[in-house]
Amino acid sequence: MSLTTHFEPQPDACQPSFLLAGHDTLQCAYYLHRSVFCSLDFSSLLLERERLRQAKLRDACILTLGGIDWSLKPYGSGSGYPLVMENAEFKVEFGEFNSPSFFVTYRSQALWQFGARALHDRFMQWVDAVGLVSAKPPSLSRVDFTFDYFLPSRDFDLNSFVTLAGKDRQYRENGQEQTFAFGKGDVMLRVYDKIAEIAQQSDKVWFFPLWGVEQGVWRIEWQVRKAILKRFGIRTMDDLFERQADCLRYLANEHDSLRTPMADSNRSRWPLHPLWVDLHSRIEQLSGLGVYREIDPQMVLDERLMRIGISLYGYAKRVAAIECLRGGHAFLSLDDALLKIDRLLHRVHDAATWQQDVDKRVTEMRLGL
Repeated sequence: MSLTTHFEPQPDACQPSFLLAGHDTLQCAYYLHRSVFCSLDFSSLLLERERLRQAKLRDACILTLGGIDWSLKPYGSGSGYPLVMENAEFKVEFGEFNSPSFFVTYRSQALWQFGARALHDRFMQWVDAVGLVSAKPPSLSRVDFTFDYFLPSRDFDLNSFVTLAGKDRQYRENGQEQTFAFGKGDVMLRVYDKIAEIAQQSDKVWFFPLWGVEQGVWRIEWQVRKAILKRFGIRTMDDLFERQADCLRYLANEHDSLRTPMADSNRSRWPLHPLWVDLHSRIEQLSGLGVYREIDPQMVLDERLMRIGISLYGYAKRVAAIECLRGGHAFLSLDDALLKIDRLLHRVHDAATWQQDVDKRVTEMRLGL
């Protein structure tokens, strides 16, 4: 069942409006071993990783394994896996003698586009293609549950939350709260301005057409790790879709809640905030998360170009300012600044490496890097 809703927010709207729900991060441990037909050469991969490391190459090596392109990193993982590779759908940390031997993080955009179950199936198809076999069922280690809302105005603060978490914090930008965070370890809740997060930290502009709006979006996000998942019997992908509603009911009812402040000194008796009332109703309707979303790759590229254009415009202003100072001019037009930038670019242009570098960037973008 899709929980996606698109709407046109009204200027006088005062209630939160639900937009989208899904999994934004998912990590799973896979217990895989080589079969007699295995084509995955761990020793060769380790040698290639070491070559990259010793050459002090910042760029990864692009490999095709099991019919899929991967970017092999020149380093291992901080959790002890000697090999790391990734593409637009997965980040894979692995080692032949580690247990579990593979630790996979499903990439955010792929989760929203294809869903967790489909990505799990894709990874298992790759496992079969390279000749690995499962010694025991995979085990989920982390799931991030998210609910996105259009909030015409925010009428709550840190003190409006009632939580079992022993630690809380908030982050501000220009005096305005942008993130409320609670807990650490097994359960973490963040309620934050998703538009600000995209502008400052990520390029997830492909959310805009999914939401149908480009402003006023706040996200409710629980990061849940293995201990809590096991408490609700969530170990495998099938468990996740069968029992995630039970886990979310606990999180939104017992562990954390958003309240409307009243005179009562007992904050747990304050009425639920309208945002949390709607959240409860969404969880009760829940039969599945992470269903297919239509993400237009062309739109993502167009948005990247627009952001580059904004950056270039800023640099053009700097060039104009420098030329005004150098030449004692009171004004320099955009066209004159662009002519100066054109001359600068041709001074640093290297025709011998241009196509090679462009091809490298094409490959990186195709792999989601």
